[in-house]
Formats: sequence, C-alpha cells, structure tokens
Amino acid sequence: MATDDSNDALSHANGWRPGNSLLVVCFGEMLIDFVPSVGGVSLAEAPAFEKAAGGAPANVAVGISRLGGSAAFVGKVGDDEFGYMLANILKQNNVDNSGVRFDHNARTALAFVTNRADGEREFLFFRHPSADMLLHESELDVELISKAKIFHYGSISLIDEPCKSAHLAAMKIAKNSGSILSYDPNLRLPLWPSAEAAREGIMNIWDQADIIKISEEEITFLTGGEDPNDDNVVLDRLFHPNLKLLIVTEGSEGCRYFTKEFRGRVAGVKVKAVDTTGAGDAFVGGILFCLASDPNLYKDEERLRQALLFANVCGAVTVTKRGAIPALPTKEAVLSLLTQAAS
Repeated sequence: MATDDSNDALSHANGWRPGNSLLVVCFGEMLIDFVPSVGGVSLAEAPAFEKAAGGAPANVAVGISRLGGSAAFVGKVGDDEFGYMLANILKQNNVDNSGVRFDHNARTALAFVTNRADGEREFLFFRHPSADMLLHESELDVELISKAKIFHYGSISLIDEPCKSAHLAAMKIAKNSGSILSYDPNLRLPLWPSAEAAREGIMNIWDQADIIKISEEEITFLTGGEDPNDDNVVLDRLFHPNLKLLIVTEGSEGCRYFTKEFRGRVAGVKVKAVDTTGAGDAFVGGILFCLASDPNLYKDEERLRQALLFANVCGAVTVTKRGAIPALPTKEAVLSLLTQAAS
C-alpha cells in the first residue's frame, strides 16, 4: 500500500544529487571489528571471527559517499597493517582520507562485537591505548575541517586525552567556519570510566550541536531512567535553545523528530533483518546526505519527513546484509526499497 511519505521521498530523492552535495567531515574513531562467523552467539561461543572496518564516524562517512555525497574522515589509526587497510577502505569508498593520521607507537583499535541470540549486543574492546585515542590538536587538518558544511562526531573521542582536546578544537574550527554541527553520542558504556563520567562527558558538549541523533536507550541513560517514549521528557530534558533538529531513532519502528516549530514520527520500512550492525550509522549517513544537499530542510516539515524516510530506508537496507561498511546502501538500493514501499 502506498504512503504519501514514500511517494514524496521517492520524487524528492531525485533532487539529492552528488553534484549538489556539500562536504560532510566526520571526526572520531575508525577501528577493526571482529564479528563471529555465525550469528546469534556470544563472543565466547563464536567458532571463528571475521574482520571488518568499523567505527561509527567512519561508517557515516562511507555511508554518505556511497549514496553519492561528499565526505571526509578525520581521525587516527596505527602505523600498522590494519591502519593502512582502514585508510585504503576509505579511499576505495571515495571518502577523503587526507585527515587520517598514523601513530607509530600505538596500534589500531580492535573491537569484538556480536549480536547474541537474546538480541543483546556484546562488545569487547582492545584500546590500551589505541591510536584513535592519541590524536593531537596539532595533527588536525584545519583546512579540511574548515571546508565542512556539516561536521559530524560522536562521544567516544571525548573519553581520553589528547583526543578529547583535539575533538573540542575541531568542533570550534568547524563552528567558526559556519559548519552545521551534527552529534550522535553513540554510547559505548564499557569504554567510559563510569556511567556518571559517560553522562557528564556526553552532555558537556550537548548545547553546541545543531543536530542530534539519539536512540531510545540513550534517552533513558541520559535522563537517569525517564520514559524515552514521552515526548515531554525529550523536549524538557534534551532539547536545547540552539538545536535545529533532534532525532530519536526507534529501530525498525522508524524515528521521531523535534524542531522548534514541529514534531512528529516517520514510520520505518519492514525488512527481514540479518544483522543490525551499522543500521544507526546508515541512518545518520542518509539524513546527513540529504542535509548536505538541502541544508535548510529541517525548516520545512514535509521535506524533513521525506529525508527521514530516506534515512529510515538506508537503515533498513543495511540490516538485510552482514557487517556495517559492506552493507551500507547505494542510492539506487534505497530508491528500490522506497519504490516497493510506495507501491
């Protein structure tokens, strides 16, 4: 059955063309994910692991580029085989990797991650310290960051120095250059010293962002256990005066959106999920791809709804394949699923 949103998004998506797309610079961690060779097992039960490129900001950069947008990544990897592999993956996916630095003393970060049979994700990180934590402010590619129409980041890069200072400096450079600041906290509690440190670290830069994407679980965590489904909780506790757009993702159910002028919900698109890894990053890549082509779309509710449906479909396509970066969709794959949703 056709929906107005699906038809509108399908027609509007043809206006989101690569030539119109302004640069999105993604800042933060890029690492190697080791995922079990079979699904639905704990890390201890896994018979073997496959390596894959990971790290939310890097996934977002690749997601934007694969849709036909313009993206760059700024961060640090080890001067090792995995580090050069990651830099090459960015290049192969047409992501500008000139902002990538290589550390001669620390290794590229590793993460073992699985989706267990009970639906919970399990993580085991090797960062003692890893190269991404050791990016210095002096190593920032100021010229590249200054070119960003949108500057996107998470919170993992805020956990340790010197990367924290580099992160804050990069935000300042971007803001002073007129960039839209985009924030996906991407909570990974095991990496923080404590839950309180995580809450404080994530919220310390909250009011500087123009666009924020959070999950229902992150709302519960950041508000100290309040109901993530209560719009008033979101507005009272998490919406700030400088915010242009706040998005709450709800997995396969879709997302909610909040601006100064309006709020609402955009339903998800139903697919058969194989692996949910990278779905949130695909969603962020989708909405930032749209914003880079139409930076004021958050002011028009109809255009915003179309863009959010497009982003929902980006996430939906991603869960039909294994891995994060390998599963990120092309624009053609998104339009194909949108066509099915509209018919």
